[in-house]
Amino acid sequence: MEEKKFDKNSIIGFGLIFVIVMWMMYNSQQTAVKEQAEKAKKEKLEKQKKVTTVPTAPITATAIDSTVSDTTKLQQLQGALGSFAYSATLPTAKESVTEISNAVMTLKIANKGGQIVDVTLKNFDKIKKKSGELVSLIKNNNTEFNIELQGKDNRIFNTKDLYFEPTLTKVGANQILSMKLKTSPNEFLEYKYVLKPNEYMVDFDIHSQGLNKSLNTSKPADLLWDMKTFRNEKSISYENRFTEIYYEYNNGKVDYAGLGKQEDEAPENATFIAYKQHLFASILLTGTPIDGAKVSSTDLVNDDKKDTIYTKHFKSTLPLAFKNGELDYKMNWYYGPADYKILNKYDRNMEDIIALGWGIFGWINKFIFIPLFGFLSSFMGLGIAIILFTVLIKIAMSPITFKSFLSQAKMKVLRPEIAELGEKFKKDPMKKQQETMKLYNKAGVNPMAGCIPALIQLPFMYASFQFFPSAVELRQKGFLWADDLSSFDSILKLPFNIPFYGDHVSLFALLAAIAIFFYMKMTSGDQQMQAPQQEGMPDMAKIMKIMIYLSPIMMLIFFNNYGSGLSLYNLMSNIITIGIMIVIKKYFIDSDKIHAQIQENKLKEPKKQGRFQQKLQEVMQQAEEQKKIQAQQKKK
Repeated sequence: MEEKKFDKNSIIGFGLIFVIVMWMMYNSQQTAVKEQAEKAKKEKLEKQKKVTTVPTAPITATAIDSTVSDTTKLQQLQGALGSFAYSATLPTAKESVTEISNAVMTLKIANKGGQIVDVTLKNFDKIKKKSGELVSLIKNNNTEFNIELQGKDNRIFNTKDLYFEPTLTKVGANQILSMKLKTSPNEFLEYKYVLKPNEYMVDFDIHSQGLNKSLNTSKPADLLWDMKTFRNEKSISYENRFTEIYYEYNNGKVDYAGLGKQEDEAPENATFIAYKQHLFASILLTGTPIDGAKVSSTDLVNDDKKDTIYTKHFKSTLPLAFKNGELDYKMNWYYGPADYKILNKYDRNMEDIIALGWGIFGWINKFIFIPLFGFLSSFMGLGIAIILFTVLIKIAMSPITFKSFLSQAKMKVLRPEIAELGEKFKKDPMKKQQETMKLYNKAGVNPMAGCIPALIQLPFMYASFQFFPSAVELRQKGFLWADDLSSFDSILKLPFNIPFYGDHVSLFALLAAIAIFFYMKMTSGDQQMQAPQQEGMPDMAKIMKIMIYLSPIMMLIFFNNYGSGLSLYNLMSNIITIGIMIVIKKYFIDSDKIHAQIQENKLKEPKKQGRFQQKLQEVMQQAEEQKKIQAQQKKK
């Protein structure tokens, strides 16, 4: 028989298989070694963590053998809690709260962390009127207040995990709650809360005694304040639009972090941090400016159909510097409505968290709208107050409205002569403009006189857009079919959602849009003649025709999700303006007399041109000269 031989290919194949198997075995071994090393490293880190940090669930006195002496208990706790082991041996080292209240709110302060765990406002219902559920700014662990302390052995202690000893006393009508985190009978960190009658402001002092013996006081202790803000209104998207962080810094300046998905700021020398929840606010104030503060805001509403519990997540870090080895800060908590009048009375600039507008818009709100509306609403229903408020504002603006309509009437009388000039100088637009300006000058008519009064009224309109969304007194006050003037009035729920418009029909917004349509329809013809048409400029007649229909649609979309109080104001504003316009045109403006006066003015020596007219004529002349130069260059 022939002897069998291994061919060359077989040898190579077996060799490759051997190499692959050996590589797999080696790789598996190395992976196992690596996993064991990582596991050992992780266990080591866990052990170090247990040694260097306070457990999140601290050992309490109840976890220690009750048969041993207090000294032995203290020794058993010392390993985990260090200097703060003493507090864990006290009878108060248990899950309980102390309640204090006055006529406007109730506070609950927990032994664990010494922090406020519940704030309920007594005079405000949640979401629906007479629902029986009151507005709670703090509840169900939506907030966390903590001070990070570092021991001399570099261990970190979090006050939120440690137990304070409460002592409640009364001095006159004031309730004083002292919460002490003790390292010995005479060494402690103290939070002192003072609640006064009928006040939303709570005095809050942070004070330590003797802690410099056990703490590293060479660097500040970080005060950490987190809060997830609860939804309190009917429209979470509308509420979220006005929910943001404000802060005071650098000797009285007030600013906000913004409304983006994630906003971060680092205010210098911060003196208050305000978590504003549209019509409510939680504010931490300090008498000592704090340097190195950081604040952040995270929007929690991705889908207002699903995300219906919280609006935003606010975080603040305030470094508290030690003074002579101790903490000593005079602070305040404000929990209550974001009401301009209430916040203003404390004289701490807190009223600046109310977005009333900048410059003249803010002045109109502060010195006209707020006092006037406050007076009216003090003795009548809110809906009637809005109507009367609108009437008074429009009457006060009526002289300006009269001048605007008078100017429009004069322009209407001159329309035939302007048309003649247009036909005469059809081939020379610049000449037509010059002659038109001469006609205005002879007739004593200012083409911009109708625009200026309208511009004067614009700040009042913009101020109203800021005022009504900020008016907390409108909250859950009804009028006609609207059950809450601070939110939208829905007369029809749509089975679908229209982008930008919503899934409901607001009747006040619809009526306001109809009113502005008729107002623009009545005034559009006169406004088209307010200023001469210039070559190269858009056709104003066409623009006005488009705006007649576009403006009401824009207003309808804008107001459908806004508070019905603002829609009611705009509805009444347009109705009253239409009424004033009809009365002025019927009883105060006589076209024949105006025509006669214009003709008389033409016979007089032309008035000296105003600065605007002179500037306009100079611009026109320069444009004509430029046009001639360009024409000559084209010929060359």
